[in-house]
Amino acid sequence: MPNTIVINTSPIIALVSALGDLEILSYLYQQVLVPYEVCQEILAGGKIGFAISAFDNDTYLQKQSSPLQISPFLLNSLDLGEASVIQLALDKKITTVCIDEAIGRRIARLNGLSLTGSIGILLKAKQKGYNISIRNCIDNMKKSHIYLSQSLIDCAIEQAGE
Repeated sequence: MPNTIVINTSPIIALVSALGDLEILSYLYQQVLVPYEVCQEILAGGKIGFAISAFDNDTYLQKQSSPLQISPFLLNSLDLGEASVIQLALDKKITTVCIDEAIGRRIARLNGLSLTGSIGILLKAKQKGYNISIRNCIDNMKKSHIYLSQSLIDCAIEQAGE
């Protein structure tokens, strides 16, 4: 599927932290699939329910309505959200997934998938003319307690030319 991505929980939360909504995804992708399991994680809301309203109000995302049959290897290697992202991509022959966590990224690569993450999405959008400041997005993410390594921050700011 051209210009289609399957996205995990952490990047959704990070993008809402950075920008306040998920509009950037419709700017970059024809289709954005969210596995049922990821929908459930977001709607569960954690301790403070962050990102629920932005996720709930977004009509562009293709939120899957039923659970997946996930391979035991994925379930034993990853959390449910990451496993479901990879499984949905494999089932639908989608080549790119959006995962931020290192182990999920490693397993996605082992399954032949291409990767991006929340910072990758922000950089791609900026390069395509989306009006954002990477530095401000990173500051917003840090204020929401999204962990980003200093090397990732430095690299992103350098790539953005900020």
